[in-house]
Amino acid sequence: MSTATLTSKGQITIPKDVRDKAHLRRGDHVTFRVRDDGVVELAPASVDLMSLAGSVKTTVRGVSVEDMNDTIRDEGSRL
Repeated sequence: MSTATLTSKGQITIPKDVRDKAHLRRGDHVTFRVRDDGVVELAPASVDLMSLAGSVKTTVRGVSVEDMNDTIRDEGSRL
């Protein structure tokens, strides 16, 4: 069993073996759940995929049906 010490600021360092087993890496968020029996559970915070919407910018422009038809016609004429 791993142990950690609570600092005067209420902080702890999660032991390496626990971080490894929970697949936690630097910058990850964790959630805490206190059960009715007083046991505290720590788990990686799940990411809401909707919160990522718009976070990646694409440089690919859309292709129109006309563009696709032109490409098909051009490629077909090479055969």
